[in-house]
Amino acid sequence: MNIGFIILCRYNSRRLPGKILKKINGKPILQYIIERLQTAVNQDNIVIATSDEKTDDPIESYCIKNGINIYRGSLENVSGRFLACAEHYGFDFATRINGDNVFMDAIILRKMIKIALTDKYNFVSNLKGRTFPKGMSVEIVRTSFYKDKFQKFTSNDDFEHVTFHLYQNESESDKFYHYKNTQCPEAGGIQLAIDDQDDFHLAEQIIHTFAEDHTRYGLNEVFQLYQKYSKHE
Repeated sequence: MNIGFIILCRYNSRRLPGKILKKINGKPILQYIIERLQTAVNQDNIVIATSDEKTDDPIESYCIKNGINIYRGSLENVSGRFLACAEHYGFDFATRINGDNVFMDAIILRKMIKIALTDKYNFVSNLKGRTFPKGMSVEIVRTSFYKDKFQKFTSNDDFEHVTFHLYQNESESDKFYHYKNTQCPEAGGIQLAIDDQDDFHLAEQIIHTFAEDHTRYGLNEVFQLYQKYSKHE
């Protein structure tokens, strides 16, 4: 079974322009995400999905320079871009990874991949109820299932937010698995995604504290550092 890992991002972020290539300790945010993914999955199955707008050329240049798979599609129709990318690479399941998830936990990802590989579910997600931090989101969807649902998308939210329609129209027959955080429930819903300059500054503080490679720090360790530094935000 071929599972792909699609990092959705664009360069011209409204609240923090250029954030995907913004550097912490000399390394772009995008590279942090890729390196965390590489500890759990094959690099050949990692794809950056950005838009075909000229403003996203720097992302393509970075990917080409560093040997990273890239797919370019619609700027506004993010859902269509995600589906087209999954089909282009022949993924049976497509994993949505946001371009602001610099602290993605590889252990959580591995556990969710294992659930998807049972082939019992069409959608495996850790978002419902926000038991995990924002910034550690993982969603794995069967490509054929998503394609069928995509035909029913009608609203701007459906096309802008890749899985919005799935949550809004979930039924038992859809076979969803909602993965919950029982490891560190007190971290549920905290802001670890990099959305604006304050989030970036907090991520900088946390990463600067790491004594070892950043990929060795998961949910528990990052949450402890969040508690230390978020009080000063």
